[in-house]
Amino acid sequence: MIRTKTAAGTGLILHEGLSVAATQLSADRGCRPGGDLYEVIATEHGVRVVMGDVRGHGIAAVDTAAALLDGFREAVQDEPDLDRVLRRLERALDRHLRERPRGEHPVTEEFATVLLLEIGPEGDVRALNCGHPWPYLISGTRVEQLNGADPLPPLGILPLPPNLPTTWQGPLLPGETLALYTDGVEDARDGHGRFFSLKAALASALHAQAPSPQLILEEVLQALLHHAGGAPPDDVALLFLRNDRTNPLGARGTARPATTHPRPTTHL
Repeated sequence: MIRTKTAAGTGLILHEGLSVAATQLSADRGCRPGGDLYEVIATEHGVRVVMGDVRGHGIAAVDTAAALLDGFREAVQDEPDLDRVLRRLERALDRHLRERPRGEHPVTEEFATVLLLEIGPEGDVRALNCGHPWPYLISGTRVEQLNGADPLPPLGILPLPPNLPTTWQGPLLPGETLALYTDGVEDARDGHGRFFSLKAALASALHAQAPSPQLILEEVLQALLHHAGGAPPDDVALLFLRNDRTNPLGARGTARPATTHPRPTTHL
C-alpha cells in the first residue's frame, strides 16, 4: 500500500524505505519561506520530487512558489508520465501570472527553475530539468554530481517544446543519498568573495558511518551559514533523500557502474 506523505518536515520515511530531510532559508528576514520550493510525494507512479527557484524575493516570489507547489501536488497524483507533470506546472505558472493583480511585478520578470525527479519502485531515477542545478549523489564516501541532458530553459521564459525527453539517472541503490539544492547554496560567498563548495561540504559531512539525511543537512547548513557569515544573501533550499532499503533493487543488484558519464536519454 502506498501512503502519500510530503517533505513538510524533516526525517520523514517515504514510500517503501526512502527517508528525507529538508529545509529552506529566506534572504528576506520578513518573508518566510521565500521563493524557493520543494516537495516529495509518494504516488502510485513512484516517489516524485520537485525542487524549484522562483526569480526574485518577497511576497511575489512566495506567491509564485505556492502556485507551482499547488500545481505539483495536484499533478503528481493524476499524471502517469513525468513530462505531463511538467506541462501542468507550466500551465499553473502561466495561470498564476495572468491572474495576478495589475501593478505587481511585470510578467516578463517572472520565471522559475524547476527540477523534477521520479524514483520508481525498483529505485530507477528519472529527471526533467528546467534550468536548475543537477543534484549530487552520495554513494559511500563518494560525492558526484548527476549529469543529464542539457537543461531546458526555466519555466516562464519560453514555452516547453513538444518533445520532453526524461533523463535516466540510474538506480538509487540502498544507502545512497540524493542532495537537491537551489543555486543560492553554491552562490553564497565568504568575506573574500569565494563561493561555497557544496561538494566539499557534503564530503566533509560523511565522516560518520552512513550519516542520516538529517545529520548531513545539519552539517551542510552549519557550514553554509559559517561560510556566508550568517544568513545567505539569496533564498536557499536543501533536500536530502536516501534509500534506506536493505534489499537489492530488483535484478540490477547493488553495484553502481563506475562512470560519471551522462546516462542515456529516454522517454518515460
